[in-house]
This record gives sequence, structure tokens and C-alpha cells, in this order.
Amino acid sequence: MAQNSVAVLISGRGSNLKSLVEATQAPSFPGKIKLVISNRPGAPGLEIAKKAGIETLTLDHTTYGNGEEGRAAFDEALQDRLTKAEVEFVCLAGFMRLLTATFVRTWRGKLLNIHPSLLPAFKGLNVHERMIEQGIKIAGCTVHFVNPEVDDGPIIGQAAVPVLPGDTPETLADRILQEEHRLYPACLKLVLEGKARLSAGGVVKLPELECDVLSLHNPTFE
Repeated sequence: MAQNSVAVLISGRGSNLKSLVEATQAPSFPGKIKLVISNRPGAPGLEIAKKAGIETLTLDHTTYGNGEEGRAAFDEALQDRLTKAEVEFVCLAGFMRLLTATFVRTWRGKLLNIHPSLLPAFKGLNVHERMIEQGIKIAGCTVHFVNPEVDDGPIIGQAAVPVLPGDTPETLADRILQEEHRLYPACLKLVLEGKARLSAGGVVKLPELECDVLSLHNPTFE
């Protein structure tokens, strides 16, 4: 089976990176992680990649200046590294930095992100705190193709979890994270296999694979 080349961008502990690494190590998985890049020196997730024998790179965003010029300079450097590594798809996994519209357009349909809510609800930061404060009953996570807008883009898959009585932001986050670890590799696999792809109108699901895609949306209340 032909394997696509994937890069993962991180900023911190690399929890979702670990799940992606484990999934892509299977011989049958249609892609391999070729490069892991962090914008923060010493990010713990880099050690996960190194232990798996994956090339790592740190691009410290603070060295590229401030404002729009600094952001553009960082993204140009990032694009250069990805091009040299012959990367075909990019996964954002806890990458805490906004990407420029130019970068996002360059990777249209090949740039994925995971967010700890059922988008389009609860975009942005402090998601778990906000969900509990507003008293919602169903939480979850979303994998989506990336648009220039924050936490926006056609949805590839979602997983739902209940908000339980007595939940704190920490306990809810832990339960959602378990679903993130299942959902992200499954959605990446769909994209790499061409079973979920981006069209002008959003995510396209091949008719014969509709059930496979929808299974990712089923909530689990165990």
C-alpha cells in the first residue's frame, strides 16, 4: 500500500501526537509521520517523536518577530521545512499558533486540526470551562480541515461524550481526550485513503463508505 508522508505540528505535551504515532506504525496504515515540528523549544511531545525514530525540528516563533510580518516570516520558514521534507499532509495536534491565510490556502484539503468541542460550538480557548459554565449536556471533539478562520473548516468526524454531574473542566477534558485519541487517527486514515476529501462545498464522503464515516459521529455513553 502506498503511504503518504505526514507532518505533525505541536506546541506541548504531544498527547494526540502519541495516538497518531501509534496508529501510523501499523503496516496497514496509509501514511507515515515523517516530521514533527514544534514552535516551542523543549516541548515534551518532541521526545515522543524521537523515541519513535521520527525526525524532529523546533522553529521557535519568538525568533521571527512580532505582528503580521513575524507571523508571515514564521509560516514561510515552516513551509520551507515541510517542502524540503516532501510532506504531503499536515496535522495540527495542540499547535498553539495561528497560521496565516496564505499558509492555510497552500495546504487546502491537506491540513487537519482537532478541537475539543463539537464544532461549530465552543471555538477558541478555555473550552471545557465554558461548556460546564453554560450547562451543556453533550460535549465532544471534532477533526476538521483547516480554514483561515480559527477552529473553522469542513468537518471530517466528531465524537460525543456526556457531561456528567460533578464534572470539572479537568475531568471533562480527560474524557474528551480519550475520544480525541480514537478520532484523530481514524479521520486521518479516511483522508489519506481518499474516503473523506475536500470539495468546494465541504467534506465529500464517497457513497459506498458513508456508513464508515458516520460511525465516527456516534456518541459513546458507557
